[in-house]
Amino acid sequence: MTTRTTTYREALREALREALSADDRVFLLGEDVGKYGGAFGVSLGLVEEFGPERVRDTPLSESAFVGTGIGAAVAGLRPIVEIMTVNFSLLALDQILNNAATLRHMSGGQLSVPVVIRMTTGAGRQLAAQHSHSLEGWYAHIPGIRVLAPATLEDARGMLAPALADPDPVVLFEHGSLYNVSGELAPADGPVDIAPAAVRRSGDDVTLLTYGGSLPKTLAAADLLAEEGISAEVVDLRSLRPLDDTTIMGSVARTHRVVVVDEGWRTGSLAAEVSARITEQAFYELDAPVARVCSAEVPIPYARHLEEAALPQPESIAAAAREAVGHRG
Repeated sequence: MTTRTTTYREALREALREALSADDRVFLLGEDVGKYGGAFGVSLGLVEEFGPERVRDTPLSESAFVGTGIGAAVAGLRPIVEIMTVNFSLLALDQILNNAATLRHMSGGQLSVPVVIRMTTGAGRQLAAQHSHSLEGWYAHIPGIRVLAPATLEDARGMLAPALADPDPVVLFEHGSLYNVSGELAPADGPVDIAPAAVRRSGDDVTLLTYGGSLPKTLAAADLLAEEGISAEVVDLRSLRPLDDTTIMGSVARTHRVVVVDEGWRTGSLAAEVSARITEQAFYELDAPVARVCSAEVPIPYARHLEEAALPQPESIAAAAREAVGHRG
């Protein structure tokens, strides 16, 4: 199969182009998504191709344009709403939590809200505290929505179509550190299955569970461990709500040791939820306590050396894995 070199950003743009071409009900709206091409260049060129009716620049009011997307979805369209960065989504949290997530249930199943909300997440780019949040765990807490975190080129291109086909709201988190990542991408074989987690690297000694922008760091940690003779299995959660317990517990049963890597803060985190599920469902498979590598519980610093120190890094992930493997009970 012939592959081609592309980037995560271009894979996302390809997915948007395919969605807009395939269904006249699909349209993109958000701040600067039109002529500017999106704050991170994802929608560059789409307004020239599809016109301003289907690639719509909005006022700087997240509550207003997310609400517009929700209303359009209820009316039968298939909107894709782009929120520039995850911190700005807090200005639309009432719309997402109290409208998008609840309307099906509040209407007794009469209303569907098939809206896809895309947003950039994560730190590591020296954007300081207000633009470096990792709030995926917050959104994974909300019943009524699906939460996805594409970490590979294939998922960047392949997750949008099934998200648009979902009758309920889908929130898609794109880690800002991934946009420039390049790699080989095969021709599209159709949508990816967004339900299961994915084993990105097989291993026998320890399971490293992660998602989104932490996947490359976790794979790098697995490389470090391999040099020391430690075989690490890397599992990309991909779907954060609902979580794929089957794949998680299957990996735990193979390796008997687990490190959960989460760029979110430790307290009340997605890592805490995953750890609790492993303890509930696979306690007797464990040969060591579940370990977590999370961000320091501080507003993310601007200075590069402080930002790097605050975030999970390959070395800290590998250190946690070594401790788990060395645990003898």
